[in-house]
Amino acid sequence: MDGLPGLAPHHPKRRMKANRRGEMIDAAERILEREGPEAVTMRRLAEELRIQAPSLYKHIAGKTEIEAALQQRALERLGSVLAGASGDLATLAAAYRRWALDHPRLYEFTARHSLDRQGLASGVEAAAAEPLLKVTGGNMAAARAIWGFAHGLVDLELTNRFPADADVDAAWAHGISAFASYCPPQPDGLS
Repeated sequence: MDGLPGLAPHHPKRRMKANRRGEMIDAAERILEREGPEAVTMRRLAEELRIQAPSLYKHIAGKTEIEAALQQRALERLGSVLAGASGDLATLAAAYRRWALDHPRLYEFTARHSLDRQGLASGVEAAAAEPLLKVTGGNMAAARAIWGFAHGLVDLELTNRFPADADVDAAWAHGISAFASYCPPQPDGLS
């Protein structure tokens, strides 16, 4: 699968390939953040890395693998941010919003494109969802409804769909207040 059959997992060639793949994903993320998702092509990636495009295929299967790696990276980072937020819904929603607004193109790429679940490492999506599931007491329907609300407001913010004088913070506060009934109180020390 990785083009190096028979080599031990810690063999230097295997580590070099993994390092090179990581460099490619880093470069793809830079292109994505600077130029948008349409610019993340194999040709553009090769230009960014100053190598010939065919050389990319020694390390990755193609654009689909790059896209899945970017989505995985986004889910891991967002999940880490959410896991570090305190256990109440308002703090969790604020962390989600801040991360999305700080990383608009990576967020959009992950949230607006089909998620390549087969290309993701096992458990990545579940780990990103865990903080929201925890705050809803394991209520999957409530977690999905809150996620849909948060995604919708973030999407409206990122596309400048609110009027210039709109109080977006008030919209967030109102929505989170409405959803708070889905979230059981957290015992002291568990938030």
